Parts: sequence; structure tokens; C-alpha cells
Amino acid sequence: MDRQGDGRSEISDEEWARFSEEVAREGAGAPKEPSARARMVTARLRREEEERTRTGRRRFGRGPKPGAGDPPGWRAGPAWQEMEGRGRGKRRLKAAAAIAVIAGLALVALRPELVIDRLTGKAEARREAAHPDRPTLKDPFRGSPAARWAEGAAAIEVPAATAVGGLGEAQVAQGLAKAKQFLVASNLDPAVLRGERPRAALELLDPRQPEVPQRVERSLAQPGTENSPVTLFTRFDPAEVRPAGDVVKVNGSMRVEAGEPGEALVVTDYTFVHPMTKGDGSVQRTIVRRQVTFALLDPARWDTTEGRLQLRKYDSEWSNVQCEATGGFLHPDFPQEPPSGTKASGELTDPYDRTGPVHSEGCRTASRS
Repeated sequence: MDRQGDGRSEISDEEWARFSEEVAREGAGAPKEPSARARMVTARLRREEEERTRTGRRRFGRGPKPGAGDPPGWRAGPAWQEMEGRGRGKRRLKAAAAIAVIAGLALVALRPELVIDRLTGKAEARREAAHPDRPTLKDPFRGSPAARWAEGAAAIEVPAATAVGGLGEAQVAQGLAKAKQFLVASNLDPAVLRGERPRAALELLDPRQPEVPQRVERSLAQPGTENSPVTLFTRFDPAEVRPAGDVVKVNGSMRVEAGEPGEALVVTDYTFVHPMTKGDGSVQRTIVRRQVTFALLDPARWDTTEGRLQLRKYDSEWSNVQCEATGGFLHPDFPQEPPSGTKASGELTDPYDRTGPVHSEGCRTASRS
């Protein structure tokens, strides 16, 4: 019975011995025709060799199993070459990873503060030290004169009322209180700051004043470059920014002076500092200065609604925002972002300087935030 799997002939030892003797006898003399038995054995050997080649065991589906007597080149067939290639690829990846790890360890050894600072928060402290005047979420008024200002509505102080322009003390006191209410409603109301309708402020204005109420309503309904609500109300696009905290710093003054007979003028000049953020940790201070003059009229002499304010004059300027107040909003200009829209071309101006008049024309460059 044939033995399979060892790669040797399946002929018995006795048959090999007889075959060898016949070959030796026939080879001693002149060449002779092989005997029938020799031809049979030779044919059998050839068939068995062909059968082994055809049905021999394969490795990895790549060819016959290398035999012990095969030439060395056969032992490095396609399967082994492919496996060797894969091994080299894996070794290269491991070597690259090892190099990266070694480089990282070397960097940590040379600059351990890089890792330590990141873990302890000192990296942020270093950035803050490099920019001592730049606002942060924790300290939005850092490096700003506004850090020493009062905040919110309490910063708008109403002077003592006296009779002015034919109006009694009580009428003037009422007018001063309403002027403050308007400034708070138009510059500090959270709903107005996020772009909602300044309802409380509008309700303080006299609907019988010619043209002004219609112009204000038009600016809110159809905001444009020439007629924008930001000239009277501080508004931001909530899709872009939100307040960095709930504190607004305020500095300014309010006074009363006589106008025409039966008229008292409340003259206000206030600067509001609004820290705004985009939610990514960056903060920009939007600085708005407004000069608004309100008229208090004696109903006995003027066509007016008692207890309402009329707008005589209002001018405003804002800093650290884009030049165009598109959409009826102020758009803070963050320093780490490329500028957009019209580039500021006016002279360099300190937005905290309140000694001069309001610059309502042109787009000036703020000297600081």
C-alpha cells in the first residue's frame, strides 16, 4: 500500500533491489534495450512523480510543499517572500512608532515644562502673561480702564432735580428718571443685547414727535447702513456672539440745562463696555459711547405726550467691531481672526478717551481693547 505524505517512492525494497541488479547487469556491457520490467518500473516512477507534482500538499495556497531535496531557491517561494514582505512592513511601522516615542521622550526630557504647563494650566497663564491687556473669560476687563468703573444701571447716576426752563422740580425729576430708564433699556437690557425689540425703551418715547418715532421703527424693521438701530440701541447677533459674563461697565455723566421756553434738556454722555465671546474662549470688548439729548416739554406750551421723552439729538461711536453694522447688529472684531468687511482707515483713537466729542463719522482704529 502506498504511503502518503513523506515524499518518497512507494516501491518495496525488494523491487528496488531487483531493479538495481538488472540495471547493473545491463550497464556492464553494450547498451541494450531495457527489459520489460525495467520499462514498467521506470514508467511507474514517472507516473508517481507526476502524481506527486499534481496532487502534492500546498502551503498557504501558493504551490507544492518544498521537499528535502529541493534546490534552495524553491524554499523561498512566493508565499515565503510575501510573508517576509509583510514582516518587513510591520517592522518598519514598529520602528517608526518607536522613533516617535523616543523623540517625544527626548522632547519631554529637554522641555518638561511643556507637559507640566499643560497639566497644571500654566500654559494658559503664560499666554495671559504675554498679553497682559487681553480680556479672558475669567477676567473680561483685565488691562482695561473699565476695570475701575462702576457696573450696570447703578453707574448711571441721576443728578438732583431743580426747576429748569419753566418746568417744575417734580417734572424735571420725572424726566431724569425716564432718561436713565431709556439708557438702561437700550444698552443694558439682556434681551436688547441679543437683538430683540427694545420694547421698554420705545415706550418711553413720545409718539407725537414728528418723524423720529417712524425713523426708529424703520431702522428696526429694515436695518441698513444709513439707518441702523445700533445708532440708538446696543444689539449683537446671538448667532455670532454672546456676553462674556453678566457685567457691563459704564462710565459717564448726566446733566439738565434749559432749552426753549417750556423745555428742559437732559444731556447724557455714557460709555458702555461689553465683553463678548464666541464660545471658544476668546473675548473681545466692544466699547460703545453714546451722547443722547432728551427734551422734557411742558404740555401747556408744546404738542407732546405728558410723561414721555423726545429725542433732540443722538450720536454714537463704537470700537473693536467691524465697520459695517450689517443686519442691525454690532459685530465684534476678534483680534485672532482675519478682518472682514471694510478695513478701518481712520486715525488711531483711544476708545476710553471721553474728553473729546463723539466721532460718529468714519471707521476709526481703536488703540486698545
